[in-house]
Amino acid sequence: MSPRPISDAATFEVYRNAVTGLADEMAITILRTAHSQIVASSMDFSAALCDASGRVIAQANTCPVHLGSIPEAMSAVLTAFGDSVRPGDVYLLNDPDLGGMHLPDIFAIAPVFTSGQELLGYSVTVVNHVDVGGWAAGSMAVQSTSIFAEGVQIPPSRLYDAGTLNETFLALILRNVREPELLRGDLEAQLAACHAGGEGLRELAERHGTDGLAALNEELLAYSETLLRAALAEAPDGAYAFEDFIDDDGMGSPPIPFRVTVTITGDTLHVDFTGSSPQVASALNATASFTRSASYAAIQGALGSDIPANSGFYRPLTFTIPEASILNGRRPSARGARGLVAYRIIDTVLGALAPVFPDRVPAAGDGGPDSVAIGITGENGTTNVLWDILCGAWGARPDRDGVDGVSPLGANLANVPVEELEQSGHVRIDGYGYLPDTGGPGRWRGGLSTFRDMTVLAPTVSVQIRSDRRTHLPYGLDGGAQGTPSSNILNPGTPLEQILPAKVVQLLAAGERHRHVTAGGGGHGDPFTRDPDRVLQDVLDGKVTASGAIRDYGVVVTPDGAVDTAATRRRRAAGRR
Repeated sequence: MSPRPISDAATFEVYRNAVTGLADEMAITILRTAHSQIVASSMDFSAALCDASGRVIAQANTCPVHLGSIPEAMSAVLTAFGDSVRPGDVYLLNDPDLGGMHLPDIFAIAPVFTSGQELLGYSVTVVNHVDVGGWAAGSMAVQSTSIFAEGVQIPPSRLYDAGTLNETFLALILRNVREPELLRGDLEAQLAACHAGGEGLRELAERHGTDGLAALNEELLAYSETLLRAALAEAPDGAYAFEDFIDDDGMGSPPIPFRVTVTITGDTLHVDFTGSSPQVASALNATASFTRSASYAAIQGALGSDIPANSGFYRPLTFTIPEASILNGRRPSARGARGLVAYRIIDTVLGALAPVFPDRVPAAGDGGPDSVAIGITGENGTTNVLWDILCGAWGARPDRDGVDGVSPLGANLANVPVEELEQSGHVRIDGYGYLPDTGGPGRWRGGLSTFRDMTVLAPTVSVQIRSDRRTHLPYGLDGGAQGTPSSNILNPGTPLEQILPAKVVQLLAAGERHRHVTAGGGGHGDPFTRDPDRVLQDVLDGKVTASGAIRDYGVVVTPDGAVDTAATRRRRAAGRR
Protein backbone atom coordinates (compact mmCIF):
# COMPACT_ATOMS: atom_id res chain seq x y z
CA MET A 1 0.00 0.00 0.00
CA SER A 2 1.41 3.39 -0.92
CA PRO A 3 1.65 5.81 2.00
CA ARG A 4 -1.25 8.22 2.32
CA PRO A 5 0.16 11.76 2.41
CA ILE A 6 -0.25 13.72 5.62
CA SER A 7 -1.75 17.10 4.82
CA ASP A 8 0.16 19.03 7.50
CA ALA A 9 2.93 17.08 9.21
CA ALA A 10 3.40 19.54 12.07
CA THR A 11 -0.31 19.71 12.90
CA PHE A 12 -0.60 15.93 12.60
CA GLU A 13 2.29 15.29 14.98
CA VAL A 14 0.97 17.76 17.54
CA TYR A 15 -2.46 16.15 17.34
CA ARG A 16 -1.08 12.60 17.55
CA ASN A 17 0.74 13.42 20.77
CA ALA A 18 -2.18 15.42 22.15
CA VAL A 19 -4.75 12.67 21.71
CA THR A 20 -2.38 10.01 23.04
CA GLY A 21 -1.58 12.23 26.00
CA LEU A 22 -5.30 12.68 26.57
CA ALA A 23 -5.79 8.90 26.76
CA ASP A 24 -2.91 8.75 29.24
CA GLU A 25 -4.57 11.53 31.26
CA MET A 26 -7.66 9.35 31.51
CA ALA A 27 -5.52 6.50 32.82
CA ILE A 28 -3.81 8.73 35.38
CA THR A 29 -7.23 9.89 36.55
CA ILE A 30 -8.22 6.28 37.26
CA LEU A 31 -4.90 5.54 38.94
CA ARG A 32 -5.20 8.52 41.30
CA THR A 33 -8.87 8.16 42.18
CA ALA A 34 -9.48 4.40 42.28
CA HIS A 35 -10.24 2.77 45.64
CA SER A 36 -9.19 -0.88 45.26
CA GLN A 37 -5.63 -2.16 45.27
CA ILE A 38 -6.08 -4.21 42.09
CA VAL A 39 -6.67 -0.92 40.27
CA ALA A 40 -4.69 1.69 42.22
CA SER A 41 -1.64 -0.53 42.85
CA SER A 42 -1.70 -3.38 40.32
CA MET A 43 -3.02 -1.03 37.60
CA ASP A 44 -5.44 -3.55 36.11
CA PHE A 45 -7.36 -1.06 33.97
CA SER A 46 -7.29 0.63 30.58
CA ALA A 47 -8.49 3.76 28.82
CA ALA A 48 -8.97 4.84 25.23
CA LEU A 49 -10.66 7.33 22.93
CA CYS A 50 -12.82 6.38 19.96
CA ASP A 51 -14.22 8.40 17.09
CA ALA A 52 -17.93 8.81 16.38
CA SER A 53 -18.10 5.47 14.56
CA GLY A 54 -16.45 3.60 17.43
CA ARG A 55 -12.97 3.21 15.96
CA VAL A 56 -10.09 3.42 18.44
CA ILE A 57 -8.01 6.54 17.79
CA ALA A 58 -5.79 6.54 20.89
CA GLN A 59 -4.99 4.20 23.76
CA ALA A 60 -3.40 4.88 27.10
CA ASN A 61 -0.20 3.13 28.07
CA THR A 62 -2.15 0.64 30.13
CA CYS A 63 -3.11 -3.03 29.68
CA PRO A 64 -2.69 -4.14 26.03
CA VAL A 65 -4.76 -7.31 26.39
CA HIS A 66 -7.72 -5.09 27.34
CA LEU A 67 -7.27 -2.55 24.62
CA GLY A 68 -7.73 -4.75 21.57
CA SER A 69 -11.18 -5.71 22.86
CA ILE A 70 -12.47 -2.14 22.83
CA PRO A 71 -13.76 -2.32 19.22
CA GLU A 72 -16.02 -5.24 20.19
CA ALA A 73 -17.32 -3.36 23.24
CA MET A 74 -17.99 -0.28 21.11
CA SER A 75 -19.79 -2.38 18.52
CA ALA A 76 -22.05 -3.82 21.21
CA VAL A 77 -22.89 -0.36 22.56
CA LEU A 78 -23.57 1.06 19.11
CA THR A 79 -25.79 -1.91 18.28
CA ALA A 80 -27.79 -1.34 21.46
CA PHE A 81 -27.90 2.47 21.55
CA GLY A 82 -26.53 3.84 18.29
CA ASP A 83 -29.80 5.53 17.32
CA SER A 84 -30.40 7.04 20.75
CA VAL A 85 -27.01 8.22 22.01
CA ARG A 86 -27.42 11.45 24.01
CA PRO A 87 -25.14 13.89 25.83
CA GLY A 88 -24.77 12.79 29.44
CA ASP A 89 -25.20 9.09 28.69
CA VAL A 90 -22.84 6.52 30.22
CA TYR A 91 -23.01 2.87 29.20
CA LEU A 92 -21.81 -0.14 31.17
CA LEU A 93 -21.16 -3.69 30.04
CA ASN A 94 -19.20 -6.76 31.11
CA ASP A 95 -21.04 -9.64 29.38
CA PRO A 96 -18.43 -11.66 27.43
CA ASP A 97 -21.06 -12.59 24.85
CA LEU A 98 -22.08 -8.97 24.31
CA GLY A 99 -18.82 -7.07 23.94
CA GLY A 100 -17.09 -7.89 27.24
CA MET A 101 -14.10 -10.05 28.19
CA HIS A 102 -14.79 -11.54 31.60
CA LEU A 103 -17.22 -10.36 34.25
CA PRO A 104 -14.77 -8.47 36.54
CA ASP A 105 -13.79 -6.23 33.59
CA ILE A 106 -16.53 -3.60 33.47
CA PHE A 107 -16.51 -1.15 30.57
CA ALA A 108 -17.75 2.40 31.16
CA ILE A 109 -18.30 4.23 27.86
CA ALA A 110 -19.39 7.86 27.53
CA PRO A 111 -20.27 9.67 24.30
CA VAL A 112 -18.65 13.07 23.76
CA PHE A 113 -20.61 15.89 22.11
CA THR A 114 -19.81 19.45 21.13
CA SER A 115 -21.80 22.27 22.69
CA GLY A 116 -23.83 22.16 19.49
CA GLN A 117 -24.83 18.53 20.12
CA GLU A 118 -22.55 17.06 17.43
CA LEU A 119 -21.13 13.64 18.34
CA LEU A 120 -17.31 13.72 18.42
CA GLY A 121 -16.52 10.27 19.77
CA TYR A 122 -16.42 8.22 22.94
CA SER A 123 -14.35 8.03 26.12
CA VAL A 124 -13.80 4.38 27.03
CA THR A 125 -12.53 2.87 30.26
CA VAL A 126 -12.34 -0.70 31.49
CA VAL A 127 -11.46 -1.72 35.04
CA ASN A 128 -10.93 -5.14 36.58
CA HIS A 129 -13.17 -4.74 39.63
CA VAL A 130 -12.19 -6.43 42.86
CA ASP A 131 -15.32 -8.62 42.93
CA VAL A 132 -18.51 -8.95 40.90
CA GLY A 133 -20.14 -11.77 42.84
CA GLY A 134 -20.22 -15.46 42.07
CA TRP A 135 -19.26 -18.37 44.28
CA ALA A 136 -15.61 -17.43 44.92
CA ALA A 137 -14.20 -14.18 46.28
CA GLY A 138 -12.66 -12.22 43.43
CA SER A 139 -14.95 -13.76 40.79
CA MET A 140 -12.12 -15.39 38.84
CA ALA A 141 -11.99 -18.96 40.15
CA VAL A 142 -10.62 -21.37 37.56
CA GLN A 143 -13.02 -24.06 38.83
CA SER A 144 -16.14 -22.19 37.71
CA THR A 145 -17.97 -24.27 35.08
CA SER A 146 -20.62 -21.77 33.97
CA ILE A 147 -20.81 -18.03 33.61
CA PHE A 148 -23.84 -18.14 35.90
CA ALA A 149 -21.49 -19.05 38.77
CA GLU A 150 -19.12 -16.16 38.12
CA GLY A 151 -21.09 -13.07 39.07
CA VAL A 152 -23.39 -10.36 37.82
CA GLN A 153 -23.71 -10.12 34.03
CA ILE A 154 -24.22 -6.67 32.53
CA PRO A 155 -25.31 -6.45 28.89
CA PRO A 156 -24.84 -3.03 27.27
CA SER A 157 -26.90 -0.83 29.61
CA ARG A 158 -27.38 2.85 30.43
CA LEU A 159 -25.99 3.82 33.81
CA TYR A 160 -26.65 7.50 33.08
CA ASP A 161 -29.49 8.52 30.79
CA ALA A 162 -28.92 12.08 29.53
CA GLY A 163 -27.11 12.89 32.76
CA THR A 164 -29.54 11.17 35.14
CA LEU A 165 -28.20 8.25 37.18
CA ASN A 166 -30.23 5.05 37.05
CA GLU A 167 -29.99 4.45 40.79
CA THR A 168 -31.99 1.22 40.68
CA PHE A 169 -29.58 -0.28 38.15
CA LEU A 170 -26.55 0.72 40.21
CA ALA A 171 -28.13 -0.62 43.40
CA LEU A 172 -28.79 -3.94 41.68
CA ILE A 173 -25.12 -4.27 40.74
CA LEU A 174 -23.86 -3.28 44.19
CA ARG A 175 -26.22 -5.72 45.91
CA ASN A 176 -24.63 -8.63 44.04
CA VAL A 177 -20.96 -8.03 44.91
CA ARG A 178 -18.85 -8.60 48.02
CA GLU A 179 -17.19 -5.17 48.11
CA PRO A 180 -19.90 -2.69 47.03
CA GLU A 181 -18.06 0.41 48.25
CA LEU A 182 -14.90 -0.56 46.39
CA LEU A 183 -16.85 -1.24 43.21
CA ARG A 184 -18.65 2.09 43.54
CA GLY A 185 -15.37 3.91 44.15
CA ASP A 186 -13.62 2.32 41.19
CA LEU A 187 -16.64 2.94 38.97
CA GLU A 188 -16.59 6.61 39.96
CA ALA A 189 -12.90 6.67 39.00
CA GLN A 190 -13.91 5.38 35.57
CA LEU A 191 -16.56 8.07 35.25
CA ALA A 192 -14.03 10.75 36.22
CA ALA A 193 -11.68 9.46 33.54
CA CYS A 194 -14.46 9.48 30.94
CA HIS A 195 -15.21 13.09 31.91
CA ALA A 196 -11.54 14.05 31.53
CA GLY A 197 -11.40 12.39 28.13
CA GLY A 198 -14.56 14.15 27.01
CA GLU A 199 -13.34 17.57 28.11
CA GLY A 200 -10.05 17.06 26.31
CA LEU A 201 -11.69 15.84 23.12
CA ARG A 202 -13.98 18.90 23.08
CA GLU A 203 -10.94 21.16 23.46
CA LEU A 204 -9.29 19.45 20.49
CA ALA A 205 -12.47 19.92 18.46
CA GLU A 206 -12.52 23.62 19.33
CA ARG A 207 -8.91 23.92 18.21
CA HIS A 208 -9.21 22.00 14.94
CA GLY A 209 -12.94 22.16 14.19
CA THR A 210 -15.12 19.07 13.98
CA ASP A 211 -14.26 18.45 10.33
CA GLY A 212 -10.58 19.00 11.05
CA LEU A 213 -10.75 16.59 13.97
CA ALA A 214 -12.37 13.92 11.80
CA ALA A 215 -9.73 14.42 9.10
CA LEU A 216 -6.89 14.13 11.62
CA ASN A 217 -8.41 10.92 12.97
CA GLU A 218 -8.47 9.45 9.46
CA GLU A 219 -4.83 10.41 9.00
CA LEU A 220 -3.91 8.88 12.34
CA LEU A 221 -5.54 5.56 11.47
CA ALA A 222 -3.93 5.55 8.03
CA TYR A 223 -0.54 6.36 9.58
CA SER A 224 -0.62 3.30 11.85
CA GLU A 225 -1.84 1.10 9.02
CA THR A 226 0.94 2.33 6.73
CA LEU A 227 3.67 1.74 9.33
CA LEU A 228 2.49 -1.80 10.07
CA ARG A 229 2.15 -2.69 6.40
CA ALA A 230 5.67 -1.38 5.78
CA ALA A 231 7.05 -3.53 8.61
CA LEU A 232 5.24 -6.60 7.29
CA ALA A 233 6.44 -5.97 3.74
CA GLU A 234 10.05 -6.17 4.95
CA ALA A 235 9.47 -9.64 6.44
CA PRO A 236 9.83 -12.78 4.33
CA ASP A 237 6.57 -14.25 3.08
CA GLY A 238 5.73 -17.61 4.58
CA ALA A 239 3.71 -19.62 7.07
CA TYR A 240 5.21 -19.97 10.55
CA ALA A 241 3.77 -22.45 13.04
CA PHE A 242 4.24 -22.90 16.78
CA GLU A 243 2.51 -24.61 19.67
CA ASP A 244 2.52 -24.14 23.42
CA PHE A 245 0.40 -25.42 26.30
CA ILE A 246 -1.42 -24.55 29.48
CA ASP A 247 -0.66 -27.36 31.91
CA ASP A 248 -4.31 -28.22 32.70
CA ASP A 249 -7.73 -26.68 33.18
CA GLY A 250 -7.65 -26.84 36.99
CA MET A 251 -10.11 -29.72 36.96
CA GLY A 252 -7.89 -32.64 35.96
CA SER A 253 -7.67 -32.21 32.20
CA PRO A 254 -4.64 -33.17 30.10
CA PRO A 255 -2.41 -30.38 28.79
CA ILE A 256 -4.29 -27.77 26.77
CA PRO A 257 -2.76 -27.08 23.33
CA PHE A 258 -2.46 -23.67 21.71
CA ARG A 259 -1.56 -24.01 18.04
CA VAL A 260 -1.02 -21.15 15.66
CA THR A 261 0.10 -20.60 12.09
CA VAL A 262 1.09 -17.05 11.27
CA THR A 263 1.11 -16.37 7.53
CA ILE A 264 2.78 -13.27 6.12
CA THR A 265 1.82 -12.37 2.56
CA GLY A 266 3.15 -9.07 1.28
CA ASP A 267 1.97 -6.40 3.70
CA THR A 268 -0.67 -8.54 5.46
CA LEU A 269 -0.58 -11.05 8.29
CA HIS A 270 -3.06 -13.83 9.06
CA VAL A 271 -3.24 -15.60 12.42
CA ASP A 272 -4.83 -19.06 12.32
CA PHE A 273 -5.52 -20.88 15.60
CA THR A 274 -6.91 -24.02 13.97
CA GLY A 275 -5.93 -27.08 16.01
CA SER A 276 -6.09 -25.33 19.37
CA SER A 277 -8.06 -26.87 22.22
CA PRO A 278 -11.85 -26.97 22.27
CA GLN A 279 -13.38 -24.91 25.06
CA VAL A 280 -12.69 -26.43 28.45
CA ALA A 281 -14.92 -27.28 31.38
CA SER A 282 -13.36 -24.65 33.66
CA ALA A 283 -13.14 -20.85 33.43
CA LEU A 284 -10.10 -20.91 31.13
CA ASN A 285 -12.06 -19.78 28.09
CA ALA A 286 -11.59 -16.55 26.17
CA THR A 287 -13.72 -14.56 23.77
CA ALA A 288 -12.69 -14.15 20.15
CA SER A 289 -12.16 -10.42 20.74
CA PHE A 290 -9.85 -11.15 23.66
CA THR A 291 -7.90 -13.63 21.52
CA ARG A 292 -7.44 -10.95 18.88
CA SER A 293 -6.44 -8.47 21.58
CA ALA A 294 -3.70 -10.73 22.95
CA SER A 295 -2.50 -11.40 19.41
CA TYR A 296 -2.32 -7.66 18.69
CA ALA A 297 -0.11 -7.24 21.75
CA ALA A 298 2.27 -9.97 20.56
CA ILE A 299 2.40 -8.64 17.01
CA GLN A 300 3.03 -5.08 18.14
CA GLY A 301 5.77 -6.29 20.48
CA ALA A 302 7.51 -8.08 17.62
CA LEU A 303 7.00 -5.57 14.83
CA GLY A 304 7.36 -2.25 16.56
CA SER A 305 5.96 -0.72 19.71
CA ASP A 306 6.47 2.72 18.17
CA ILE A 307 3.48 2.19 15.87
CA PRO A 308 0.46 3.97 17.40
CA ALA A 309 -2.01 1.35 18.61
CA ASN A 310 -5.37 2.21 17.10
CA SER A 311 -7.90 0.72 14.72
CA GLY A 312 -5.59 1.44 11.79
CA PHE A 313 -3.07 -1.00 13.27
CA TYR A 314 -5.68 -3.76 13.04
CA ARG A 315 -6.44 -3.35 9.33
CA PRO A 316 -3.64 -5.53 7.86
CA LEU A 317 -4.39 -8.34 10.35
CA THR A 318 -6.92 -11.16 9.91
CA PHE A 319 -7.79 -14.14 12.08
CA THR A 320 -9.16 -17.66 12.06
CA ILE A 321 -10.43 -18.48 15.55
CA PRO A 322 -12.36 -21.76 15.81
CA GLU A 323 -15.85 -21.61 17.30
CA ALA A 324 -16.41 -23.26 20.69
CA SER A 325 -12.66 -23.35 21.32
CA ILE A 326 -10.73 -22.18 24.36
CA LEU A 327 -10.04 -19.08 22.26
CA ASN A 328 -13.69 -18.46 21.39
CA GLY A 329 -15.85 -19.92 24.13
CA ARG A 330 -19.55 -20.41 23.62
CA ARG A 331 -22.14 -19.28 26.15
CA PRO A 332 -22.64 -20.32 28.94
CA SER A 333 -18.97 -21.32 29.29
CA ALA A 334 -17.12 -19.70 32.19
CA ARG A 335 -14.61 -17.01 31.21
CA GLY A 336 -13.39 -15.70 34.56
CA ALA A 337 -9.80 -17.02 34.39
CA ARG A 338 -9.29 -16.17 30.73
CA GLY A 339 -6.30 -13.95 31.56
CA LEU A 340 -4.05 -17.01 31.60
CA VAL A 341 -5.18 -17.79 28.06
CA ALA A 342 -4.05 -14.34 26.88
CA TYR A 343 -0.49 -14.87 28.01
CA ARG A 344 -0.30 -18.28 26.38
CA ILE A 345 -1.63 -16.75 23.17
CA ILE A 346 1.14 -14.16 23.37
CA ASP A 347 3.78 -16.83 23.99
CA THR A 348 2.47 -18.91 21.07
CA VAL A 349 2.24 -16.06 18.57
CA LEU A 350 5.69 -14.78 19.56
CA GLY A 351 7.06 -18.31 19.21
CA ALA A 352 5.77 -18.37 15.64
CA LEU A 353 7.27 -14.94 14.91
CA ALA A 354 10.68 -15.70 16.47
CA PRO A 355 12.27 -17.06 13.25
CA VAL A 356 10.87 -14.10 11.30
CA PHE A 357 12.13 -11.44 13.72
CA PRO A 358 14.98 -13.19 15.58
CA ASP A 359 16.47 -9.90 16.76
CA ARG A 360 13.21 -8.72 18.37
CA VAL A 361 11.38 -11.67 19.94
CA PRO A 362 12.24 -12.69 23.53
CA ALA A 363 12.13 -16.14 25.03
CA ALA A 364 9.00 -17.01 27.01
CA GLY A 365 8.43 -15.26 30.33
CA ASP A 366 6.71 -16.54 33.44
CA GLY A 367 3.45 -17.21 31.63
CA GLY A 368 1.44 -14.30 32.94
CA PRO A 369 0.97 -12.55 36.27
CA ASP A 370 -0.09 -15.12 38.85
CA SER A 371 -3.15 -13.97 40.77
CA VAL A 372 -4.05 -14.70 44.38
CA ALA A 373 -7.46 -13.51 45.58
CA ILE A 374 -7.86 -13.59 49.36
CA GLY A 375 -11.40 -13.56 50.74
CA ILE A 376 -11.99 -12.80 54.43
CA THR A 377 -15.50 -13.14 55.86
CA GLY A 378 -16.08 -11.10 59.02
CA GLU A 379 -18.34 -11.78 61.97
CA ASN A 380 -21.04 -9.55 60.46
CA GLY A 381 -21.12 -11.67 57.32
CA THR A 382 -19.40 -9.17 55.03
CA THR A 383 -16.47 -10.32 52.92
CA ASN A 384 -13.32 -8.35 52.20
CA VAL A 385 -11.30 -9.23 49.12
CA LEU A 386 -7.55 -8.66 48.81
CA TRP A 387 -5.80 -9.13 45.49
CA ASP A 388 -2.15 -10.08 45.25
CA ILE A 389 -1.07 -9.87 41.62
CA LEU A 390 2.43 -11.34 41.47
CA CYS A 391 4.43 -10.54 38.36
CA GLY A 392 7.44 -12.72 37.74
CA ALA A 393 9.98 -12.65 34.95
CA TRP A 394 10.55 -11.81 31.32
CA GLY A 395 12.31 -14.26 29.09
CA ALA A 396 15.76 -13.33 27.89
CA ARG A 397 15.88 -10.98 24.94
CA PRO A 398 18.10 -11.44 21.87
CA ASP A 399 20.59 -8.88 23.17
CA ARG A 400 20.12 -8.71 26.94
CA ASP A 401 18.89 -10.58 30.00
CA GLY A 402 15.26 -10.98 30.95
CA VAL A 403 13.89 -8.53 33.50
CA ASP A 404 13.10 -9.69 37.03
CA GLY A 405 9.84 -9.06 38.87
CA VAL A 406 7.92 -7.16 36.22
CA SER A 407 4.72 -7.59 34.29
CA PRO A 408 4.86 -9.69 31.14
CA LEU A 409 4.31 -8.34 27.66
CA GLY A 410 0.63 -7.63 27.21
CA ALA A 411 -0.22 -6.80 30.83
CA ASN A 412 1.52 -3.67 32.17
CA LEU A 413 0.50 -4.67 35.69
CA ALA A 414 2.44 -4.22 38.92
CA ASN A 415 3.03 -6.18 42.10
CA VAL A 416 0.99 -5.08 45.11
CA PRO A 417 3.19 -3.44 47.78
CA VAL A 418 3.68 -5.50 50.94
CA GLU A 419 2.44 -2.62 53.08
CA GLU A 420 -0.93 -2.56 51.33
CA LEU A 421 -1.50 -6.25 51.88
CA GLU A 422 -0.53 -6.03 55.55
CA GLN A 423 -2.56 -2.88 56.16
CA SER A 424 -5.73 -4.96 56.08
CA GLY A 425 -4.62 -6.79 59.24
CA HIS A 426 -5.66 -10.11 57.71
CA VAL A 427 -2.26 -11.33 56.43
CA ARG A 428 1.45 -10.84 57.10
CA ILE A 429 4.10 -11.03 54.40
CA ASP A 430 7.13 -12.91 55.72
CA GLY A 431 9.22 -12.99 52.57
CA TYR A 432 9.30 -11.42 49.14
CA GLY A 433 12.11 -11.54 46.62
CA TYR A 434 13.90 -13.47 43.89
CA LEU A 435 15.18 -17.03 43.84
CA PRO A 436 18.66 -17.80 42.43
CA ASP A 437 19.22 -20.25 39.58
CA THR A 438 15.65 -19.84 38.33
CA GLY A 439 16.25 -17.78 35.18
CA GLY A 440 16.67 -20.00 32.14
CA PRO A 441 20.39 -20.27 31.29
CA GLY A 442 21.50 -18.77 28.01
CA ARG A 443 23.93 -16.37 26.44
CA TRP A 444 21.32 -14.03 27.83
CA ARG A 445 19.74 -15.23 31.07
CA GLY A 446 16.00 -15.39 31.69
CA GLY A 447 14.49 -13.32 34.48
CA LEU A 448 14.32 -14.81 37.97
CA SER A 449 11.35 -16.33 39.77
CA THR A 450 9.62 -14.11 42.31
CA PHE A 451 8.39 -15.57 45.59
CA ARG A 452 5.99 -14.28 48.23
CA ASP A 453 5.46 -15.85 51.68
CA MET A 454 2.15 -15.01 53.37
CA THR A 455 0.94 -15.93 56.86
CA VAL A 456 -2.79 -15.80 57.62
CA LEU A 457 -3.79 -13.64 60.62
CA ALA A 458 -7.58 -13.76 60.22
CA PRO A 459 -9.45 -16.77 61.69
CA THR A 460 -9.96 -18.20 58.21
CA VAL A 461 -9.54 -17.02 54.63
CA SER A 462 -10.23 -18.43 51.20
CA VAL A 463 -7.37 -18.19 48.73
CA GLN A 464 -8.10 -18.36 45.01
CA ILE A 465 -4.95 -19.01 42.96
CA ARG A 466 -4.49 -18.83 39.19
CA SER A 467 -1.05 -19.89 37.99
CA ASP A 468 0.60 -22.18 35.44
CA ARG A 469 3.96 -23.13 33.88
CA ARG A 470 4.52 -26.03 36.25
CA THR A 471 5.01 -28.80 33.68
CA HIS A 472 5.17 -26.89 30.39
CA LEU A 473 7.96 -24.50 31.26
CA PRO A 474 8.76 -21.14 29.67
CA TYR A 475 10.62 -21.94 26.48
CA GLY A 476 14.08 -20.73 25.56
CA LEU A 477 15.18 -19.57 22.12
CA ASP A 478 18.26 -20.11 19.94
CA GLY A 479 19.73 -22.72 22.28
CA GLY A 480 18.64 -21.06 25.51
CA ALA A 481 17.27 -23.29 28.27
CA GLN A 482 13.77 -23.34 29.71
CA GLY A 483 12.87 -21.37 32.79
CA THR A 484 11.98 -23.05 36.07
CA PRO A 485 8.47 -24.06 37.21
CA SER A 486 6.03 -22.15 39.37
CA SER A 487 4.83 -23.59 42.68
CA ASN A 488 2.31 -23.16 45.51
CA ILE A 489 3.38 -24.53 48.88
CA LEU A 490 1.24 -24.62 52.00
CA ASN A 491 3.15 -24.44 55.30
CA PRO A 492 6.61 -24.75 53.70
CA GLY A 493 9.40 -26.24 55.79
CA THR A 494 7.03 -27.74 58.37
CA PRO A 495 5.69 -31.28 58.94
CA LEU A 496 2.41 -30.03 57.45
CA GLU A 497 4.00 -28.95 54.16
CA GLN A 498 1.72 -29.56 51.20
CA ILE A 499 2.15 -28.87 47.49
CA LEU A 500 -1.01 -27.17 46.23
CA PRO A 501 -2.27 -27.31 42.65
CA ALA A 502 -1.44 -24.42 40.34
CA LYS A 503 -5.12 -23.52 40.06
CA VAL A 504 -7.04 -23.90 43.31
CA VAL A 505 -9.43 -22.38 45.82
CA GLN A 506 -8.14 -23.26 49.30
CA LEU A 507 -9.31 -22.45 52.84
CA LEU A 508 -6.49 -21.38 55.17
CA ALA A 509 -6.67 -21.05 58.95
CA ALA A 510 -4.96 -18.49 61.18
CA GLY A 511 -1.24 -19.19 61.41
CA GLU A 512 -1.02 -21.13 58.16
CA ARG A 513 1.56 -19.98 55.67
CA HIS A 514 1.43 -19.95 51.89
CA ARG A 515 4.39 -19.56 49.54
CA HIS A 516 3.85 -18.75 45.89
CA VAL A 517 6.70 -18.90 43.38
CA THR A 518 6.36 -17.66 39.81
CA ALA A 519 8.05 -19.41 36.91
CA GLY A 520 11.47 -18.23 35.76
CA GLY A 521 11.92 -16.84 32.25
CA GLY A 522 13.50 -18.80 29.41
CA GLY A 523 17.06 -18.18 28.25
CA HIS A 524 18.28 -16.96 24.87
CA GLY A 525 21.34 -18.40 23.13
CA ASP A 526 23.88 -21.04 24.18
CA PRO A 527 24.63 -20.61 27.92
CA PHE A 528 28.24 -21.72 27.39
CA THR A 529 28.77 -18.58 25.28
CA ARG A 530 27.70 -16.21 28.07
CA ASP A 531 30.42 -13.77 29.03
CA PRO A 532 32.08 -15.23 32.17
CA ASP A 533 32.19 -11.76 33.71
CA ARG A 534 28.39 -11.56 33.44
CA VAL A 535 28.10 -14.94 35.14
CA LEU A 536 30.43 -13.72 37.88
CA GLN A 537 28.33 -10.60 38.38
CA ASP A 538 25.22 -12.77 38.65
CA VAL A 539 26.95 -14.83 41.35
CA LEU A 540 27.98 -11.69 43.24
CA ASP A 541 24.42 -10.35 42.93
CA GLY A 542 22.91 -13.57 44.24
CA LYS A 543 21.10 -14.33 40.99
CA VAL A 544 23.14 -17.44 40.23
CA THR A 545 24.87 -19.71 42.74
CA ALA A 546 28.49 -20.78 42.32
CA SER A 547 27.33 -24.34 41.66
CA GLY A 548 24.77 -23.04 39.15
CA ALA A 549 27.52 -21.11 37.38
CA ILE A 550 29.47 -24.34 36.86
CA ARG A 551 26.46 -26.50 36.00
CA ASP A 552 24.60 -24.13 33.70
CA TYR A 553 27.31 -21.89 32.24
CA GLY A 554 30.56 -23.79 32.64
CA VAL A 555 32.01 -20.89 34.62
CA VAL A 556 34.14 -21.60 37.67
CA VAL A 557 34.01 -18.88 40.34
CA THR A 558 36.67 -18.96 43.05
CA PRO A 559 35.80 -18.61 46.76
CA ASP A 560 37.20 -15.08 46.77
CA GLY A 561 34.83 -13.99 43.98
CA ALA A 562 36.77 -14.17 40.73
CA VAL A 563 36.53 -16.17 37.51
CA ASP A 564 39.01 -19.05 37.30
CA THR A 565 39.74 -18.59 33.62
CA ALA A 566 41.69 -21.80 33.07
CA ALA A 567 39.17 -23.96 34.94
CA THR A 568 36.34 -22.29 33.06
CA ARG A 569 38.00 -23.02 29.71
CA ARG A 570 38.41 -26.69 30.66
CA ARG A 571 34.86 -26.99 31.98
CA ARG A 572 33.35 -25.46 28.87
CA ALA A 573 35.42 -27.64 26.60
CA ALA A 574 34.35 -30.73 28.54
CA GLY A 575 30.73 -29.69 28.40
CA ARG A 576 30.77 -29.67 24.61
CA ARG A 577 31.95 -33.27 24.27
